[in-house]
Amino acid sequence: MKQKHSFQLFTLGVICSFLLASAGSLEAKNPDFSGKWKFNETESAMGEGRFFAAEEMTVTQDGKTITIERTRAGRDGQMRTTSETITLDGKENVEESEFGKSTYKATWSADQNSLVIETETEFQRQGDTFTMSRKETWSLAEGEKVLKIESVSSSQRGTRSATLIYNRL
Repeated sequence: MKQKHSFQLFTLGVICSFLLASAGSLEAKNPDFSGKWKFNETESAMGEGRFFAAEEMTVTQDGKTITIERTRAGRDGQMRTTSETITLDGKENVEESEFGKSTYKATWSADQNSLVIETETEFQRQGDTFTMSRKETWSLAEGEKVLKIESVSSSQRGTRSATLIYNRL
């Protein structure tokens, strides 16, 4: 009798372990945007007005933060690289640069398939203070070979929308 009870407990333990492992694999996994990305102007929809898309991006992501290095041509034609590190816990974080103060907040979409990055930047130009807001929704496509960024930015000059497409290098 004792042997039969032990076997039943063992069998129950194996079944529970299997169910827990299966449930863990069904859990939604956030996409990993890490890698080097090159701007695909042909596939992108830039909208109206001039939009400063990064020509290349290098993204590093772990479970807690995402670091985005964006390389683009400045107004003088010189290539510039900016870097921002954003926490992935939904809390605001602030970075100061030569261009001003930026407040970032990153949250995952309800389905966990997209990362929403909201940025508010305050900067000075010729003695005046300006504020620009940007909301980017990042998602991966085509077997994680394509990064799609839906971007909406607002400033004193109005609101602009763009869909930026990057190919993984």
